[in-house]
Amino acid sequence: MYTPEMTGLAVLFAAVAVAVFAATGLLLRQLRRRAIFNHPNERSSHSLPTPHGGGLAVVPMVIIAWIGIGVMGDAAPAVFVVVALALALAVVFWIDDLRGLPVALRLAAQAAAIATALAAAPVDRAYVSAVLPPAVDLFIAGVLWLWFVNLFNFMDGIDGLAGSETASIGIGVAAVVMIAGGAGDLPALGIALAAAALGFLAWNWQPAKVFLGDVGSVPLGFVTGWLLLELAARGQAVAALILPLYYLADATLTLARRAARGERVWQAHREHFYQRAVRRGLGHAAVVRHVLAVNVLLVGLASVAAAGRPWVALAGAVVAVGTLLFLLGRSGSGAAE
Repeated sequence: MYTPEMTGLAVLFAAVAVAVFAATGLLLRQLRRRAIFNHPNERSSHSLPTPHGGGLAVVPMVIIAWIGIGVMGDAAPAVFVVVALALALAVVFWIDDLRGLPVALRLAAQAAAIATALAAAPVDRAYVSAVLPPAVDLFIAGVLWLWFVNLFNFMDGIDGLAGSETASIGIGVAAVVMIAGGAGDLPALGIALAAAALGFLAWNWQPAKVFLGDVGSVPLGFVTGWLLLELAARGQAVAALILPLYYLADATLTLARRAARGERVWQAHREHFYQRAVRRGLGHAAVVRHVLAVNVLLVGLASVAAAGRPWVALAGAVVAVGTLLFLLGRSGSGAAE
């Protein structure tokens, strides 16, 4: 049933998407003028120097939209803490984009932001399980959030993938909360995030005219991880697991495989399932379309979980993601796009 709330969400979506699209276009001129390029190397999935730093347009627009939602809604304290920390991460990782920072410093900045957010904006319910002592539950939530921020960064390796994934999760969070009958600002926050991702995606679809850079992928991973933890704290932990399941599976399995071989897991590489598919001839756009198709299914399955059948939905999600990983791992026919 169509409601006035849906009208408001549609207006919000259009406004944020247009704002990010316009801001990215203006930023792109500056990046080119200042010769801020990502140059291809042996680990890259692109062949031409491409401007990077698109997060300088995306992240501020997300922050502005979330502040507006927080001011007008009932989640202002938590939202303000999260956006302030996202802005701090954007500053740190813009420096990383320009000069490079040690891995330990990068992790320390992420961990500090996560610890601050969890301490400053606590929830009154468990993130992971009410059976666990609160301190243990909080620690596990922090570790999961830290891993999510990093895997989000790891998976930003081909044109269109990060924007598509962010949009899928944002829309999925909104759908789950609305189906579950939950109140609050989470649907609007998810829709604003999705709109920002799609506004950027218009510039980042293959062939990408601009990349997010760490200034974009790290703060976006941070705010997306917070949305998923909030969803879990509201009783939708299974849905919160289903929505990013492809990213979780690809990054975690790839890391485990590299660790088992004794490789330095923090170094850049081209061994993710999506990267292997591109190397074997499936183009960036084709890979992202495969992922998008499964993400649409994951949003539907997360909605099924929210409607009261979580374990059936999770089983379906595992099958869907497992099938996608199998197909990406075996991709090898056809010419690259």
